[in-house]
Amino acid sequence: MARHAAEHDVIGIGFGPSNLALAIALDEASRQGAGLDALFVERQPRFTWHGGMLLPGSDMQISFLKDLVSLRDPTSPLTFINYLHKKGRLEHFANCRTFYPSRIEFNDYLGWVAGHFADRCAYGETIVAVEPDRYDLPVRSLRVISRTESGREVLRRTRNIVVAVGGMPHVPAVFATLGDHPRLIHSSRYLDRIGAPGLDQDGARIAVIGGGQSAVEITVDLHDRFPGAAIDLVFRGHALKPSDSSPFVNEIFHPGFTDFIYDQPGDRRAALVQAFRNTNYAVVDPDLLETLYRILYQQRVEGGARVGLMPRSRIDATAATNAGIAIDTTDLFAGTSQRRSYDAVVLATGYERSTRPPFLEPILPYLEVADLDRTYRIPSHEDFEPHVYLQGAAEASHGLSDTLLSVLAVRSEEISRSLCDRMRRAHG
Repeated sequence: MARHAAEHDVIGIGFGPSNLALAIALDEASRQGAGLDALFVERQPRFTWHGGMLLPGSDMQISFLKDLVSLRDPTSPLTFINYLHKKGRLEHFANCRTFYPSRIEFNDYLGWVAGHFADRCAYGETIVAVEPDRYDLPVRSLRVISRTESGREVLRRTRNIVVAVGGMPHVPAVFATLGDHPRLIHSSRYLDRIGAPGLDQDGARIAVIGGGQSAVEITVDLHDRFPGAAIDLVFRGHALKPSDSSPFVNEIFHPGFTDFIYDQPGDRRAALVQAFRNTNYAVVDPDLLETLYRILYQQRVEGGARVGLMPRSRIDATAATNAGIAIDTTDLFAGTSQRRSYDAVVLATGYERSTRPPFLEPILPYLEVADLDRTYRIPSHEDFEPHVYLQGAAEASHGLSDTLLSVLAVRSEEISRSLCDRMRRAHG
């Protein structure tokens, strides 16, 4: 591992939509004279956004105007509209009369933007640790250590970092005992692993765990993908609930609402996040609910029961079997229990987001435990000069939009401006 590495002004850890939006904002700042040297490090070998859930027919749930830059600068050459123009599809998209492109197309847009910054991203590297460049005070820069796919360690130095690694798949404890069972699939890897042998055979049984958007999308996809399979959708609620995307409620995702949330005391913040959870958690797009209901109704017409709903279900235990996975459930109202065996189980159980990823452990003694500041920076001790920013991990302090695409354009400018101000002060 090289010990005399070049030093960057900022290293972005992760190169998904959040840091991709930041790359645009930093590039704009450089064109205006800021001149920050930025590099991004990404674990995946190439740009992909939720590749495991790029299902045929799945659409975005937010307007294309909430792309990486439009809400900040609609004249940018990196808007979704200009992407359509460059791809020769603008007129055809207009004829679709929708604000909601397919998820596959939006992923292609993100990849198209990422291509503009290929020289500023190191793909196929996993961050191992972020360390102080020196352990005596003051700390003026950081060592960022990554590991390539071949196992080689790479050392880089930086004056600041922006962490945007997304969420880690949440595996409920009752399923964690199964370890890396080949028939247990989290939704994040659904398309990568759903081709397990035997699932295309008549009589295959598949369970989907969860009551939100991904769970229903997967259930519908399984119904279409494996005509001979039986699918159980297992969830704790009484019924599948629609998401609230009505215009007045949807204003909570406006970038300006972030100020309102952040300015509230902690108990009010928590109450506001809880009050609007039905916009994002354990809810389903109404059009998708109608699609699933039509599938269930057609079963009634034809006398089949390929797709079954198991509401009010608590999962008590799981076990690996010769054929797959057994699940013990209890109906929370009837009090009855049963065991069913499945050839595969898909966990649509969401993600966990940490404000202190493990690779930050070497610098945690220098950081405060308080909320992020308004510019998404972790407060630090006076003698720790590098700025450490987090994207997508501040729902509790900045609101529900923090984990979504809605605020990317504006948030990236706020972080870019903060970085530029910090570097300007450092250079006197």
